[in-house]
Amino acid sequence: MEGAGEDASESSSSAPGSEESAGDPQVLPLEEELGGCAPSLEAVPKKLCGYLSKLGGKGPIRGWKSRWFFYDERKCQLYYSRTAQDANPLDSIDLSSAVFDCKADAEEGIFEIETPSRVITLKAATKQVMLYWLQQLQMKRWEFHNSPPPLPAAPDAALAGNGPTLHLELGQEEAEVEEFLCPVKTPTGLVGEAAALQPFPALQNISLKHLGTEIQNTMHNIRGNKQSQGTGHEPPEEDSPQSGEPQREEPSSAHDPSTPGREPADSPKLAPKSSLTSNFVQKAKRPSNTFPFFSEGITRNRTAQEKVAALEQQVLMLTKELKSQKELVKILHKALEAAQQEKRASSAYLAAAEDKDRLELVRHKVRQIAELGWRVEALERERESLAHTASLREQQVQELQQHVQLLMDKNHAKQQVICKLSEKVTQDFTHPPDQSPLPPDTADRDFLSQQEKIEHLKDDMEAYRIQNRFLNSEIHQVTKIWRKAAEKEKALLTKCAYLQARNCQVESKYLAGLQRLQEALEDEPSKCSELLRQLIQEALQWEAGEASAGSIQLSPISEYDEYGFLTVPDYEVEDLKLLAKIQALEVRSHHLLGLEAVDRPLRERWAALDELVPSAELKQLLRGGVPREHRPRVWRWLVHRRVQHLHTPGCYQELLSRGQAHEHPAARQIELDLNRTFPNNKHFTCPTSSFPDKLRRVLLAFSWQNPTIGYCQGLNRLAAIALLVLEEEECAFWCLVAIVETIMPTDYYCNTLTASQVDQRVLQDLLSEKLPRLMAHLGQHHVDLSLITFNWFLVVFTDSLISNILLQVWDAFLYEGTKVLFRYALAIFKYNEKEILRLQNSLEIYQYLRFFTKTISNSRKLMNIAFNDMNPFRMKQLRQLRIIHRERLEAELQELEQLKAEYLERRTSQGRAVPEGCASEDEGEGEA
Repeated sequence: MEGAGEDASESSSSAPGSEESAGDPQVLPLEEELGGCAPSLEAVPKKLCGYLSKLGGKGPIRGWKSRWFFYDERKCQLYYSRTAQDANPLDSIDLSSAVFDCKADAEEGIFEIETPSRVITLKAATKQVMLYWLQQLQMKRWEFHNSPPPLPAAPDAALAGNGPTLHLELGQEEAEVEEFLCPVKTPTGLVGEAAALQPFPALQNISLKHLGTEIQNTMHNIRGNKQSQGTGHEPPEEDSPQSGEPQREEPSSAHDPSTPGREPADSPKLAPKSSLTSNFVQKAKRPSNTFPFFSEGITRNRTAQEKVAALEQQVLMLTKELKSQKELVKILHKALEAAQQEKRASSAYLAAAEDKDRLELVRHKVRQIAELGWRVEALERERESLAHTASLREQQVQELQQHVQLLMDKNHAKQQVICKLSEKVTQDFTHPPDQSPLPPDTADRDFLSQQEKIEHLKDDMEAYRIQNRFLNSEIHQVTKIWRKAAEKEKALLTKCAYLQARNCQVESKYLAGLQRLQEALEDEPSKCSELLRQLIQEALQWEAGEASAGSIQLSPISEYDEYGFLTVPDYEVEDLKLLAKIQALEVRSHHLLGLEAVDRPLRERWAALDELVPSAELKQLLRGGVPREHRPRVWRWLVHRRVQHLHTPGCYQELLSRGQAHEHPAARQIELDLNRTFPNNKHFTCPTSSFPDKLRRVLLAFSWQNPTIGYCQGLNRLAAIALLVLEEEECAFWCLVAIVETIMPTDYYCNTLTASQVDQRVLQDLLSEKLPRLMAHLGQHHVDLSLITFNWFLVVFTDSLISNILLQVWDAFLYEGTKVLFRYALAIFKYNEKEILRLQNSLEIYQYLRFFTKTISNSRKLMNIAFNDMNPFRMKQLRQLRIIHRERLEAELQELEQLKAEYLERRTSQGRAVPEGCASEDEGEGEA
């Protein structure tokens, strides 16, 4: 509590009794500023302070102790001490995270302040004082949470801590509080500065828990009394001027009320230098106090209040005089306008050249006079009609008043009848007819007891109603504070994500610089080579231990992503490991930067999309990518749309049972490919994982579902992606069926792979059309792109793109079909076009094309290239190109078959001629 005492003592220098506040009318309590009216929420007192009883102690000494409470605006702390004159507070209550409560069934005036660490029980003198404190504490807590962070204050401003604080404009908050609980009037004399005049608490209220503070306060009060007696101070109850400021009282007594522009605070400027110096010395010797309510300060406040009352009367007189002067100015303005119009008419009359013009002006004036006369007559008639109407209305009002009086008399008579009947019913209820009537005294006592119970019930109902309203307002305000804290937390998380993204970018640039230095120093061994090698090794090491030590994970990348894929690809070539980490950092950077700007609005749109219906909006959402929490639901809907004509209940279980009864010819090839499925995914490489078994069953079931295909290399990757997203075997099975049998062309996975070859030729045409410069460069170096792109289409990019971009491609692919593959293939080459054009060697180009898809990190940029930057092509164009290239391919295959048949026929007709001197293997074995 030392810090609290220091803060409080700093603010005591500008107490109401100080010289600065004695002449300033703003220091007055709000009750006097408003002319003695009780303030509402719009005009709360300048200071929140007063005496309350606090429940404290343990065992036999537990009880209520009177304490002086004072609120500190800067720290949202409620300090308390034994008296208002104590120098140091006993303790403080933090209101920033506190909640308030009042119990309807508790004793009158008791309420609680609950903080995270303790519960403080307080008791006010009356219920009104309790509601006033609760309402003001709520407002102070809201002001603290709603106010901007305080700026560093100057020394003068820091000394005004216990002076009158500025009241914040609450606006909407006040209106919302009034909906729950009406504004409580200020209890006169029980709160604020006036409460300091109450008698001091008894000696038994000394706090044994804070005995040291009590001793300091007692010594301070004794020292202060001795100083006041030694310097000739008069008793604080008198209104005589204090010895510490004689120069202020002389000018103020000579103040002329007729000069309202002159303030008493201006008078010290005429004081001699020696007196000012003595004042400063006395102020320096004056002990610093926590609370500003000393008796001498109260005396100064009284004199200042009298001065301000006189000034307020002068202000009222001047306001009335100003109002009359304004009305006089308006009348003079109207007279001046009339005179100016008359002057203009006279000038026109005198300026007329002929008598005819003058006569016309006179006639015009006569017409104006006649019109004005008509208007006066019309207004007179209207006045008469209004007077007649008013008289009729007065008659009607009189009749209505008579009618109301009759109704009131009738109502009074009915009430008397009801009272008599109620008394009779009560008597009949208390004295049944079959029993002997009770004595009159007993009946009266029963009736009074019933009335007393009813009054008690009414009081309880009123107490519960007030408690309900207050608790509603407390819940409302605490909810608003919680929402504001949640918004601050969200802003901090956004800032943290941005800083992490910046950190990833910086680290990526650092690693890229190391890579360039490594490439530059490969052919030139120097002293820096060893240092460079050490830096690269340090950059490639995972610092997982240090990252997990802190409470906040600031490690830019983790080892695996949310679907189990390695975030840093495990390249076999040592030189590419540095590149792999650079790619991972760039991916993380783009993800963090798009987290608030793109991903959060996208999640909100998906959350608002309850029912999935094919539409243009759904297409745009799928192209942008489905959030992870919504992807399983969306994929199930997309797959169901594709296979609803093929789906039959129990089909998958039937296929599994058939596979258990008979071994499929493709089972051996499936078993071989299981271990090759996604070696960079922990779900398929972990020995204890269940995903390989699930994948085996899905592929065996599909081999029985489609015997014409059975199993083709690449189907294991398609089924594995479906399992990672959907997790259920049957859903993954139907996803594989949807891709092979409804989305892809019919013979895409047959033995000849005819449709796959056709799509490669279509892609070549589209590349020549969209990226002619790139295709010319590749043609110059005799690069066959189908060696790279054939696998893209066959496994839908599963081996090529990083996981977050791959799944975004699949989101659009399951909805729109194969044209998405062509769009993304074109976008991938467009994304890396500049890098490919820099390469001038076919070997370098092939090496770059082997892994260049893994370098793509910005999914938003790739999606915009695929669907916005590239010129659109319709599915109709794609079908036409497929038909053309299929005819050419079939013709080439037919020609090849003819050549093969001719060759076999020629070999058969010629026989197998063996050169002389050469024996067959069979002959050699026979001789041996």
